[in-house]
Amino acid sequence: MVQETKLDPNFIVKDEDALRALFPATHSIAIDKCLNHLDKHAIDFIARSPFLCIGTQSTDGSADVSPRGDPCGFVKVLNDKTLLIPDRPGNNRLDSLSNILSHPVVGLLFIVPGFDETIRVNGTAKISTDPVLLDQLAVNDRTPKVAIVVTVNEVFIHCAKAFRRAKLWDPNQRQDRKSMPSLINIVLDQTTGAPDDLEELRKLDASLEDEYQKTMY
Repeated sequence: MVQETKLDPNFIVKDEDALRALFPATHSIAIDKCLNHLDKHAIDFIARSPFLCIGTQSTDGSADVSPRGDPCGFVKVLNDKTLLIPDRPGNNRLDSLSNILSHPVVGLLFIVPGFDETIRVNGTAKISTDPVLLDQLAVNDRTPKVAIVVTVNEVFIHCAKAFRRAKLWDPNQRQDRKSMPSLINIVLDQTTGAPDDLEELRKLDASLEDEYQKTMY
């Protein structure tokens, strides 16, 4: 049973002045490194990245972060102010896309396997069905239905501390996926209830894996 936690209001930070008083002043280089465009280093980094997270927000303030992955270079740099992100088949919740329609501000975090640094891009987004753009994003002769076009407002490289603390790329830190139930098992537990029959669960897992192979693009 989860115990209720009561926060002492005397220790709640309520404004930015109180927050900044807790920390040393920002180093000037942390401010100066922020660009309003993609320079050669950011472009090179993005070309190497097979994975990003996109943060969006609805008009009512609900936040969402969604993972996006593909072969390296799947995000196209149209120019030093514009990125093109394919929208691949998913669960059709359309959380990110719906949020962009109502509140177009987005935050992107680009990750490269083996790199401890990341690239952060903030900007505004639109959803496009332009065939000229979509054709650039085709994989295995399959073209996405839409693309996210991001106008870059801010870009900067983020230091390695978080990834080094996490030891994210250390092989010794890899965990056995079998230490938790499968995706199907978890989802069924959270919804209709998972079957007790292990063979039935195995068939459901195999069916999901088959769907992955058929619907990745």
